[in-house]
Amino acid sequence: MKGIILAAGKGTRLYPITKPVCKPLLPVYDKPMIYYPLSVLMEAGIKDILVITPPDDTKPFVDLLGDGSHLGIKIQYLEQKVQRGIADAFIIAKDFIGTDSVCLALGDNIFYGPFFRRKLRLAGQQGEGAVIFGYYVADPRAFGVVEFDSEGRAVSIEEKPRHPKSNYIVPGLYFYDNEVVDIASKIEPSARGELEITSVNEEYLKRGNLHVIPLGKEFSWFDAGNPDSLYEAAGQIRAAQRSGRMIGCLEEIAWHNRWIEKDQFLEIARSMDKTDYGQYLASLGEDI
Repeated sequence: MKGIILAAGKGTRLYPITKPVCKPLLPVYDKPMIYYPLSVLMEAGIKDILVITPPDDTKPFVDLLGDGSHLGIKIQYLEQKVQRGIADAFIIAKDFIGTDSVCLALGDNIFYGPFFRRKLRLAGQQGEGAVIFGYYVADPRAFGVVEFDSEGRAVSIEEKPRHPKSNYIVPGLYFYDNEVVDIASKIEPSARGELEITSVNEEYLKRGNLHVIPLGKEFSWFDAGNPDSLYEAAGQIRAAQRSGRMIGCLEEIAWHNRWIEKDQFLEIARSMDKTDYGQYLASLGEDI
């Protein structure tokens, strides 16, 4: 399975702070925002990853993440020249995806919660069709809402319904079989001129091949695309990490996946020994 992070948004809802820096590179507490979706792909066991960046803005991402070899993964980069919507990622990434299945993570979405790794691995094992997540919210009217049956099959998807059929919204993490490339290339732009991910999901729904994994109230999800949600995400991550477990720690995931060796892990920890992040890695290293 291949992984894609769509990190090409202009971040206009965060102006003026995103005028000099791309939104997925903003800090969310102690890490760049892109660390969080990248950590999700790594937790899912995905090692071959494409980061889609804004035009002429790839260098800062390369400076931050490089080719991924320090994490035991492979990272490539492509630009989205024109803002054409989320589903455009599969057209841009056609050659990268090849004949594989694919997971798409949005560059400004943050997930964490108990047993999430297990749910990600379950989604990645789906042989055919699509797997999306349903995240519980008290008032889902401002989101895309998914209704599903007791076996996790989607029954309906509605965008910003006045009378929602469930309390589960669809956050920015999607698993698809290879058919998604063909589906994305055939959908028509919406009224706002974009290739909508909802259109892709609706096609899988028509085929009876759209599955939903529910995320309950114990999970946390943020669309960190506006100042309030960015602030709230940072605060909750800080609070969660005070319990002693780092969220979105790429090196820790790489080590647990056995993608990097002990010496490589410890060298990374030493390179950041003046930070809480580096000291956390060093504390893990004591048990290696």
